[in-house]
Amino acid sequence: MKTPATCIAAILLGLSAGPGWAQKAAPTDAQIAAIVATANQVDIDAGKLAESRSKSKDVRDFAQLMVTDQTGVNKATDNLVTRLHVTPELTPTSLTLQKSGDQNLATLKKLDGHAFDKAYVDHEVVYNESVLKALDKTLIPDAKSPELKALLVKVRPAFEAHLERARKLQADLSGSGA
Repeated sequence: MKTPATCIAAILLGLSAGPGWAQKAAPTDAQIAAIVATANQVDIDAGKLAESRSKSKDVRDFAQLMVTDQTGVNKATDNLVTRLHVTPELTPTSLTLQKSGDQNLATLKKLDGHAFDKAYVDHEVVYNESVLKALDKTLIPDAKSPELKALLVKVRPAFEAHLERARKLQADLSGSGA
C-alpha cells in the first residue's frame, strides 16, 4: 500500500523524471510558482497539525519551524510573482500534491502519541528528500526568470536543514520505541 509520503515523493520525483509522469513538459515559471506554493502549503498544514497533536516538544518545535519557514517561502514566492506579474498556474502536479497532502493529514489525524510523531516525522524525511530532488532536477533548472531561480536557490539550504533535523528526529523516535 502506498503511503501519503510515498505518493508525494512519487509526484515530486515525477517532476524530475522528465516528461511523461505528472507533468507532460518542463514546467513554466507560473507552474513552478504553483508547485512551490502547493508543496509549502502541504507542509504548513501537516506542521500545524503536528504542533497541536504531538506530545513531544522536539516534534512540536520541528513542526513550528516547518510552519514558519514554509510560510516565509510562500510569502517570498507571492511577493515575487506579484512583482513579476505572473499568475501561478495549477497543474496536474500541483493538484496531485494537494490531494496527497490531504491524504497525509487524514492518515495523521487517525494517529496519536508516538505513532503520530513517527508518521509525521517519517513523512517529513521522505517529503524533504523529494523536494530537494525536485528543486535540483526540475524546479531550479527549468525556472526561466532569474529572480525565481535565485529564490529557489536561496531557499534550498533550508530544505537541507529541515531534512537533517527530520532525520535526527526520526532516529530519536526510532530509539525511543513505542
